[in-house]
Amino acid sequence: MGTLMGFVDFLLWMLWIYFVMICIWIFVWVFIDIFRDHTLNGWAKALWVILLIVLPFLGAIIYLIARGRSMAGRQARDVEETAQANADYIRSVAGTSTSSPAAEIERAHGLLAAGAITQDEFVALKAKALAA
Repeated sequence: MGTLMGFVDFLLWMLWIYFVMICIWIFVWVFIDIFRDHTLNGWAKALWVILLIVLPFLGAIIYLIARGRSMAGRQARDVEETAQANADYIRSVAGTSTSSPAAEIERAHGLLAAGAITQDEFVALKAKALAA
């Protein structure tokens, strides 16, 4: 009987630790969202923070009810902006190896028009682009 009660106590402690970790995660996420939201002015952010410090559970529930939809929208927008920034970065470092021959010829023509390369260099770049 003692071993069973020890195991039940262990499971209850694990459940309480789980709930505490979930609560901490929710509070951290709400704090991050408060300071990430550009639609709130400084006073509104200060009031939300005070409410979360004085009445943490009630404040978090009120925040999630009042601003949960916009919270999800901000998160989706941030994910989309990050994905777009990654795609732009990948395109910028990929160089000319993935561009089309027409784009390379156009770029070489721009260099020729700017005087950065000679006519012979332009012909060589054009031949290289067409060979690829």
